[in-house]
Amino acid sequence: MNRCPAAKAFLLFLGALAALVSATQAATARPNILLILTDDQGFGDLGVTGNPDVSTPNLDRFARGAVQFDRFFVSPVCAPTRASLLTGRWWLRTGVSGVTLGQEVMRVSEITLAETLRSAGYRTGIFGKWHNGEQFPLTPIGQGFEEFLGFTAGHWNNYFDPELIRGAQLAPTSGYITDILTDAAISFIERNRTHPFFCYVPYNAPHSPFQVPDRFFDKYRARNLSPELASIYGMVECIDDNVGRLLAELDRLGLRENTIVIFLSDNGPIGAVPRYNAGMRGTKASVHEGGTRVPFFLRFPARIKQARLVREIAAHVDVYPTLLELCGIALPANQPKLDGVSLVPLLEGRADRWPERMLFTYQGNGTRKQPGAVRTQRHRAVLEGQGQPKWTLYDLLADPGQKSDIATENPDVVKSLSAAYDAWWRDVTRDGFAKPAIPVGHVEHNPVRLFAPQATLSGRPRFFIPQAYANTWITGWTEKEDRISFRIDVARAGTFAVSLAYACPAANADTQVRASAGRASAATRIVAAEAPRLQLAHRDGGKDSYMNRAWARLEVGTLALEAGAQTLTLEASSLPAGSTMELKHVELKRVE
Repeated sequence: MNRCPAAKAFLLFLGALAALVSATQAATARPNILLILTDDQGFGDLGVTGNPDVSTPNLDRFARGAVQFDRFFVSPVCAPTRASLLTGRWWLRTGVSGVTLGQEVMRVSEITLAETLRSAGYRTGIFGKWHNGEQFPLTPIGQGFEEFLGFTAGHWNNYFDPELIRGAQLAPTSGYITDILTDAAISFIERNRTHPFFCYVPYNAPHSPFQVPDRFFDKYRARNLSPELASIYGMVECIDDNVGRLLAELDRLGLRENTIVIFLSDNGPIGAVPRYNAGMRGTKASVHEGGTRVPFFLRFPARIKQARLVREIAAHVDVYPTLLELCGIALPANQPKLDGVSLVPLLEGRADRWPERMLFTYQGNGTRKQPGAVRTQRHRAVLEGQGQPKWTLYDLLADPGQKSDIATENPDVVKSLSAAYDAWWRDVTRDGFAKPAIPVGHVEHNPVRLFAPQATLSGRPRFFIPQAYANTWITGWTEKEDRISFRIDVARAGTFAVSLAYACPAANADTQVRASAGRASAATRIVAAEAPRLQLAHRDGGKDSYMNRAWARLEVGTLALEAGAQTLTLEASSLPAGSTMELKHVELKRVE
């Protein structure tokens, strides 16, 4: 149908007006957030930071078009970094002091970035590694995330076709874990493209076990790299491919301009596999530069118009306040003390009045105040050593590799920085680090598993992996006096079915095992079950620290548990063969 010129002009006017309204809405809409965190990827594990061996074209391109922080610091190990990233607080304040034995658990009272954004109308999803609590409400679903696919422990033992946690329960998946997590994140972004969203993608690669698809592994083995390094660089390149997929999805959906994208890692590279780390001293678990300085890139085209390199020091505690300012969201009324500051002035090139500051780090379980360090723009002061620890001092501007200790020549600097560290330590540890009780009985998480590293062992039992890392089990249960106990906190009274994931050779069968809590108890006879080792089809599945077994299941009975904190104890009432089971976990399922 032909239209007269006046009608056509009017339609063009309406179109232009609609476009203007749409552009105005886009400009004023709260930005989306895509936060990408990798695991054990050091500062030097990128082409853009000088690595000559690894291929990361997507991340290199992204970094060059973003704001790059040249001196960005995190904690020396995983769980502490994650707690600080999500709360804007030094991890020791949140109850986190380590990576296992309950030291990784963030207090439920902490206010996370996900909770604050969700209260402001954001859709929230996490796809990857959590590592700040394994039972609701300490899980992602209890800490502000509406969707979760991944795992809550410190590491996962199988990267191919893994069972992952969806919401609160295990579910099968198909493919390689980095691809699976990216697929889930892309689905979340697509489903929420008309709402502001917070998409958190904490990849577990390139953390061990060193499992990676053959096409990546073969590429780096052909360069005469060791199998371990070929696997690590293969995992890094796989991450790069998947970051490229995430960025392409934002472009496809027209979300590039109004989405804040951040990329960083959780600590330095694992030291067991030496590799390029930009000449820095230290690796993962070190309080030196190489254990805590990581890549950090931020892109937000709608507001940050110019790519730049920022040399001022910054840290994981700064991410929370920075994102809230960029999103125009006020701190919650009940927000506890923040330790981070907004980096918006640095992002926008307004560093002329940026104040001098100190950043602190620490590695341990909270029982002593070292190893630890203080970082200023120029210096790193480090407290470490056995017996009588001492302070050393390094000028990072003149000596980035920390080769020369200048503490003797600069006593006033050491005195000032050590006093600041002592005050910081007293402040962030004043609430202590009591082992948290395990929450059970919540409708959002039923059944609940109590994992071996969460147990308290009395007598001869020990952890198969002495450090009690995730996915280990309890062995050496040989005496009637031995006890395995779990401190639990029952949300509401009820009856719970108790079962065990276990292994027991035929020679040790017929042991009587009793579970008790308060006035309730149940007992059963152990049936022989071998729990054979599962052979994985890819590299690094054979190491004992990443062993997978087909654990058997044993029904013990039911316990009527009262509400509140109590201790669930396992003991052997008879040991006819002088030994009992190996224990992977205890499961409690509320039945009434």
